[in-house]
Amino acid sequence: MKKAHSFHIPVMGIGFTIDTPLKVAQYGMDSVISLVDDILLEKLRKMYSEKFKIPYIEITDKIDDFRAKRITSYLNLISDLADKKFESLKQLTTEKSDDLSAYINMLPDSSKIKAEFKKITSKEFHFSDIKNWVTSNLSMGSIDVNIMTKVDKDNYKNSEKLPTEYNDAHAALRGFANSKLSSSVVLSAGMNPRLYSYMSQFNDFFPNENGVFKKKIILKVSDYRSALIQGKFLAKKGLWVSEYRIESGLNCGGHAFATDGYLLGPVLAEFKEKREDLKISIQELLNQELQNQGRIVPKAPLQLQISAQGGVGTEEEHEFLLDHYNLDSIGWGSPFLLVPEATTVDDKTLIKLAKAEETDLYLSDISPLGVPFNNLKDNTKDAEKQVLIDKGRPGSSCPKKFVALNKEFKETGICTASREYQHLKIKALKEQQLSEEAYENQYHKIIEKSCTCVGLGTSALLKYNLDTKVEGEGVSICPGPNMAYYSKVMSLKDITDHIYGRANMISRNDRPNLFVKELHIYIDFLKKKLDEAKVSFNKKEEKYLLTFTNNMKTGVLYYQNLFKSLKDVFEDIKTTALNELEKSELTLNEIYLEIKKLSVV
Repeated sequence: MKKAHSFHIPVMGIGFTIDTPLKVAQYGMDSVISLVDDILLEKLRKMYSEKFKIPYIEITDKIDDFRAKRITSYLNLISDLADKKFESLKQLTTEKSDDLSAYINMLPDSSKIKAEFKKITSKEFHFSDIKNWVTSNLSMGSIDVNIMTKVDKDNYKNSEKLPTEYNDAHAALRGFANSKLSSSVVLSAGMNPRLYSYMSQFNDFFPNENGVFKKKIILKVSDYRSALIQGKFLAKKGLWVSEYRIESGLNCGGHAFATDGYLLGPVLAEFKEKREDLKISIQELLNQELQNQGRIVPKAPLQLQISAQGGVGTEEEHEFLLDHYNLDSIGWGSPFLLVPEATTVDDKTLIKLAKAEETDLYLSDISPLGVPFNNLKDNTKDAEKQVLIDKGRPGSSCPKKFVALNKEFKETGICTASREYQHLKIKALKEQQLSEEAYENQYHKIIEKSCTCVGLGTSALLKYNLDTKVEGEGVSICPGPNMAYYSKVMSLKDITDHIYGRANMISRNDRPNLFVKELHIYIDFLKKKLDEAKVSFNKKEEKYLLTFTNNMKTGVLYYQNLFKSLKDVFEDIKTTALNELEKSELTLNEIYLEIKKLSVV
């Protein structure tokens, strides 16, 4: 059955979309749950079990394989509750038709289902006829999950290291694989060969003879080369990537995995050009491996979808991406943080988000993963961190340890945002006898790290008045730069009307085109990298910066040709966009010359 909507709600943080499917799946909207925090999932399972009077038995950390079992149990609960909501929506009566009306009204105006429903209900009808039609035509949104592949901490029991399958990402995968869901796992944050190999142990990820999967794989990537390498690796394990989800390297929320200057437009153009080659070449590898394994080889070509996300903000951009690049879905993330009917954000943070402007949103170095992280200034988790710094005791107590991945001081791993790590690192720093300026610079880099694995989930606890004794009340929040242009709390109808061009939820008229915005962010990123490289410039730095700059210059040329060739789209911003591209071209030429001068010196 064709998807009801042309957008999906990506994973946001750890807790912001933790129960989003329960809010939107009955309206045919796809969304993604983070599987990082099994402790939080267990707390919400208890809360929802009590709310809906479902028997609850706690899965404690004393039980074998507790992480995977918690995840399976939570996903099964969400699946059951979402199914009940959807079934209720379909049981049409005179008194209970509001949810069905909401489902139909929120569909895009181009929807065949919407047109057909209006045609049927415009004349005299029997409720039984409508019920039959609804059952045959309406589909529930997919309850997808996200696993950050690199957040795969080793685990120990009684000081003894457990087998690899008990690592965090492996256990999360097993939790999803053992659940009753028929949906997709979104793999993000790069390639993890051990995890990818482990996936082949679960039959749900393999197709039947009709090419249908119980569980699908979505790969989040920022460029074509990454998609090809990972797609082929998985195919050699007998695993098919059903969707490549292309995310802007920097114009996105959460962790920002910057490309080497590859901009979103040219990346999408490459996928469009090579889509069929990608599909055919990888399915050839897959079929051979399925044959080698003695598994079913599907008779028909497998489906391959391409989607995109990162910085999309208007109906015109949404439709352009779908049409021009032949995409199957567009991700709308940050704006949904202002939609309580879809996401879970505490009231104080919601107010901060609505008030946020460009200067409040910045690319930070606070993540313990060492990856640039989109952050909101003056968030309560950073305020909590500063209090500890002012007391002379920087670092978190690290109550959850999900990113205790650094093995510099301990084989078992420590989180770089923890008090233990920062104490040891500062002690080692003092022994280096650096100049005051050099010491302060390094000291700041150490204490800048924030306990995001806790902070990104706390909002859900506050929203539902759950105990925060272990976590504290500090909230980390990770909106993308696009948040600056939305300044009010919205209903689910408001945001869907905005996406489909029936209303405008952007209160400002100075929002740049998504391609131009991403370009500006990349230039700022490049300038920062150049400044950092000046301290100890070498051939490796020179090669990286020149490659980055040249890729961006190629991207600017692509956009210049694109905007000049477009007809009947982006007409009102075309002149402004071309002017901005010209300025950016000059800036990149200046950066290029500066790099060349440094190489001579």
